[in-house]
Amino acid sequence: MSTQLAVLALLTGLLTGALFRFLTIPIPAPPELPGLLGIVGIYVGYKIVDHFDVGVDLLDIVGA
Repeated sequence: MSTQLAVLALLTGLLTGALFRFLTIPIPAPPELPGLLGIVGIYVGYKIVDHFDVGVDLLDIVGA
């Protein structure tokens, strides 16, 4: 992942968050730290399983 892409994503998020607040629209993300940490946990868990290259093809199991 490039640093430039990460910085652009952060800036986009900051601008979007500011716009949501300016327009008094609720953000489509948890507004509290525990909710945000839950999202981070989902991402980290995904990356850990991806790193160890384990998993089950659920669509193959159900026949889709």
